[in-house]
Amino acid sequence: MNMDQIKGKWKQIKGAAKEKWGELTDDELDQIEGNRDQLVGKVQERYGRSKEQAEQEVDEFLNKS
Repeated sequence: MNMDQIKGKWKQIKGAAKEKWGELTDDELDQIEGNRDQLVGKVQERYGRSKEQAEQEVDEFLNKS
């Protein structure tokens, strides 16, 4: 799924993201609005992941969505 598709389907994907990363708030997910880099940053920040780990986790999640 490319970034335009992700942004277009963000409201649907947001629920799955909330299930996967429960520590992210609805407001944060609203602000991210399908932006991969922002999602990576939030996962890094909340879960203490390295940038590489967060990128891999987010990419795997987005490819399944």
